[in-house]
Amino acid sequence: MRRRPEGVLLRLTALGAGLVLLAACGARGDTPPSPDVDSAEPPTAAGRTVGPEDAATAFGTLKELDDAWKARDCAKVLFLTTAAENELGGRGCDATRSGRPVPSRPTYRDAEFYVPDRPEETPWFVALARDPDPAYTVFVQEDGHWRVAYGPLKLTTDPPELDADVTTRVVPTDDPDDGVRARLVPQKHLTYLSDRYGLTGITFPSTDPVRLLLKELIKKPATVRPDRLSYEIQLIPDDTRALALAGGGALVFHSFKIFYTQKSTTKNLKHPMYSSTTTKAFTATTTPKSLHTTEVVQLATKVTPTGKLTTIALSRTLADITL
Repeated sequence: MRRRPEGVLLRLTALGAGLVLLAACGARGDTPPSPDVDSAEPPTAAGRTVGPEDAATAFGTLKELDDAWKARDCAKVLFLTTAAENELGGRGCDATRSGRPVPSRPTYRDAEFYVPDRPEETPWFVALARDPDPAYTVFVQEDGHWRVAYGPLKLTTDPPELDADVTTRVVPTDDPDDGVRARLVPQKHLTYLSDRYGLTGITFPSTDPVRLLLKELIKKPATVRPDRLSYEIQLIPDDTRALALAGGGALVFHSFKIFYTQKSTTKNLKHPMYSSTTTKAFTATTTPKSLHTTEVVQLATKVTPTGKLTTIALSRTLADITL
């Protein structure tokens, strides 16, 4: 497979122990046949360098995951996922056995891979599929098996240009430039979406999906009256991954949950957030008095050297409904 310089990778640890900026290489090619879980690569020694060929093989995990969802094989769904994507298995998959439609997505092809060029304690890489629509996916290797951590995240705008000239370097947590800005992206989203009056000074472009999400959240209680609805945002704890960009800045992959609490003011809820079929699949009832609903939002966010935030890719998926 042909190798060519494509960009650099920036890794941020959830505990803030350090941020590592890594040079990367990219490659394009057709998606290989999906390997079975039983024939997955054996565990590798710590610090193995992942090459484009490894990434191309690991990309087949997406097809395995799609097949597992179609078969309603919930154990395999959990096995093939980690981080934010793992939040969508469990009860979300169990509900497909009780009438919830199986999540569907296109078969992604023509992928570019962004792979660290130095050994990683936890090997990982980012794929940008071009067909049928551009979408990012983050893969992480755990216990010798490749798992989907984020995505596929469909792009909402053109992908930013990656930095192809920076050599491998370590970025400490107190770095005043890209490292700190990238590390703060998840917290800025939490602050922004919790600030209905716009007092924090954090902004997004007028048509940005995150800005539209805030508007939706503010208006949503009025759409379910006479029911009462409240919501809370919570970050999903995990490594935040990011690509370093040309001219400075980063493309940050991160996620959060939206927890909704909906209560009836009469006998039963008048306007449940999801259809009766979906609600029943999760709760075994179509006449609940209250519901607790969880959605998982996964994002790729561009942060500029001046701290400006723009959403590049996003997915929003129902994860759970309980009484």
